[in-house]
Parts: sequence; structure tokens; C-alpha cells
Amino acid sequence: MKLNEIPSVDQVLRGLKPIDGLPPEVITNQIRVVLGELREALKRGQPPEEAIGQAVLARLNALARPTLRPVINASGVILHTNLGRAPLAAFEPLMGYSNLEYDLLNGKRGKRDSHIAPLLEQILGVPGIVVNNNAAAVYLVLNEVAAGEEVIVSRGELIEIGDGFRIPEIMVRSGAVLREVGTTNRTRLEDYEEAINERTRLILRVHPSNFRVSGFTSRPELRELATLALEHKIPLYEDLGSGCLVDLAKYGIREPLVAGSLKSGVNLVSFSCDKLLGGPQSGIIAGDKQLVSRIRRNPMYRAFRVDKLTIQALQVTLHHVLRQEWRAIPTLRMIFQTADEIRLRAERVADALAPLACQIRTGESAIGGGSTAEQPVPTWVIAVSVPDPVSFERKLREAAIPVIARIKDDEVLLDLRTVHDEEEPLLIAAVRAANEGAPSQP
Repeated sequence: MKLNEIPSVDQVLRGLKPIDGLPPEVITNQIRVVLGELREALKRGQPPEEAIGQAVLARLNALARPTLRPVINASGVILHTNLGRAPLAAFEPLMGYSNLEYDLLNGKRGKRDSHIAPLLEQILGVPGIVVNNNAAAVYLVLNEVAAGEEVIVSRGELIEIGDGFRIPEIMVRSGAVLREVGTTNRTRLEDYEEAINERTRLILRVHPSNFRVSGFTSRPELRELATLALEHKIPLYEDLGSGCLVDLAKYGIREPLVAGSLKSGVNLVSFSCDKLLGGPQSGIIAGDKQLVSRIRRNPMYRAFRVDKLTIQALQVTLHHVLRQEWRAIPTLRMIFQTADEIRLRAERVADALAPLACQIRTGESAIGGGSTAEQPVPTWVIAVSVPDPVSFERKLREAAIPVIARIKDDEVLLDLRTVHDEEEPLLIAAVRAANEGAPSQP
């Protein structure tokens, strides 16, 4: 095809089959996009990869399909950041109006905090508020308590999280001045004390939930920092990250408890709700009533507040916590599964995949999601032997309900720790279809 042979928009439109549900302007707009791309390709001397009509239909079909889809996580990473972190406990979203900010008892405007605040105070023993994630919580605390003044923080706690996102940059944007103390691997109590001056408004402690520094290291105990902060009448704030409310030590996971930090004398804590709490993406700020009230009145709180669906999902999660219904929270249920339980499931699924070559082997699951670094959980995996594992893994991702697996030592690994029981038949169907080279049915 030459440039002068490119058809007009009307010519392409007439050649298309009728398309239901899409306004004419949407169709013509996509035709213009395809023709523009074709024109640029021809200028570069590249022939068209597909017919114009097919390219237009592919674009229109892509527009009409939802891109957010359910997937089966067989990777063994419980809090998989790319897969939405914590899978939510079951709940029915309220589809119509709700009393989000309406006081039904008094017939007047209410506050959306009222749906979560009582639960937080009962569970944590202190007042708390919700924002849209923990980064927002850090920003809001520093902006309210220390904007224009100094915050003391250890150099070893100025961390970077996923996608090149650096916590110190959030802190600086808050308007607070970071007063870094100590070194990357060692910070002493005296370092904090020597840094305190008339501009100090906050002492910040950051839990390194997504990395570990080992060897020649030290940092003060939390109680020591709390005592120092109390002596100088300076609030102590701890960014806990993972938000662990349940002691997971007997499952081999060492993660500080929110209640433990508050008991140690910390004035404010913040943490994510979509990590070890097992809720939706959001962040909690909790602690001294006066400080929480100040932060709640900060104008930026409105920019960081959560919507009704998040409130509903979080309320469901917190109700399970309140009743200690741990296995109703998918994240905790996955952590609580024993290796023996997973082995039985793996054997059942492997038998259903016969005659495909499968072996059951010991392995390691990961908590993931920027929490519990270097603390794997023992598991059993199904090792699938196929001629081309890369192609096989791609076919799993292209299934009607995509399956996310791992490749290790030229084998495709399936870890059932992160697969719900009701997903097992779908997983089996996807693996069979990938092996046979046929599309699996939803």
C-alpha cells in the first residue's frame, strides 16, 4: 500500500460490519487513529501488519472489554503488589444510595468517619482515622505536626518502596524538614537526643518492612525512644507499614504488632490496610486523641479520604478482626494454612492433571507486598514439566481466567497457598487447556 492509497474514514466505515452498542463518533475516532498509525508506518517504509478493518475492530473490541479482570494467583506470593495485594473478604457492594455522610438517627449531615472510627477504637484502644493509603498517612501526619519544622529520623530508615517510590520524597513534600541521624546500619539513642532542638516537632520511626539490614547493626528500642520523646515533650510517630494486628510468630513470621507499638508509648502509628490487615487499599492513622483530632482537621485530609466502597470493604474486614474470625480474612487464611494442608490440595490437583507430568515438591511461599522481608513460609508446589515452560506460562496468563504462575529450573510451579479452594477447578481447566493448546472456557 502507498500513501495515496490510504482510504478515507467513510470508506473504512462503510466496509465495517455493524457494531452494536458503540456511538458512531467512537467508531470514526478509532478509524482515524488506525489510519494515522498506518500513514506513519508507510512513511517509515513499514508495511501494514493487518487489514485496516481488522485493526479498527481490534481497537473497538479492546475499548468495550473491561481491563480489570479476576486472576488466579498460583505464584505463592500472598500480598502480590501487581495483583492488588490483599484479596478482600467477601462482601456485597452497596449499589444504590447509602448513609455515607447522613445521620439517620438525627436526620442531618453526618461524618463518614462514623462507620470506621468506633471499630478502630475498640480494636486498637485509641482513636483512629482512615486515609487512602499509608503514604498519604505519612504525608498528613508530617504536614500537620511538623510542616516548616524538623522531624528526626534515622538514615537507616529512609527507605525506597516499589516502582522507585521513595518515602523521604513524600516526607519532604509534606513541608517538614528531615533531620537525619545515625548511619545506614547503626543509630544510637544519643543520636536522637543530640539532634533535638527548638525546631524539633516530631521523632519518626520507620519499620523496615520490605528489607532487612543484618550484621553490624543497631537501633534504639521503641520504649527508649518513647521515654526520650516524653522527656522532651515531643510526639513519637511510628510508620509501621504492614499493620499487623494478629501475632503471627507461631507461623514463623516476626512482625511488630500495632498494639505493641502503642503499648510501648508511641503517640501515633500509621499502617497500610491492604497488607497484613487483609483489607482494601487504605491507611490508618491512630494514637493520641488530641493529635488524631488535629490531623483529622487538616485541610489535606479531604484530599486523602476514602470512598464508600473502601469504607464498606474495610468495615467488613474490621468486623472479622473484632470477632477474631481470622480465616474469614483471605490473607490470614492463606498464612494460617499449614504445609501439610497445602500438600493434600496439591496432590488432589496434580492427580486431576494426569497424564500431564507433575511432581509435588517442597517450596516456599512469600508474604510479599513490601512486608516481612526474608521470612518465607514453607509450602508444597506442583512442578509441571513441559517442553516449553515460557510458552506454557504465557498460555496460562492468556486463559479465560488468567493464571499467574512461576518458572523455576525450566518447570512451571503452581503454589496452591494463594489459590482459593473454589478456584481449583478453574486452575485445572486452564492448565489442561494450556497443555492442549486450546483456549480454556470461563
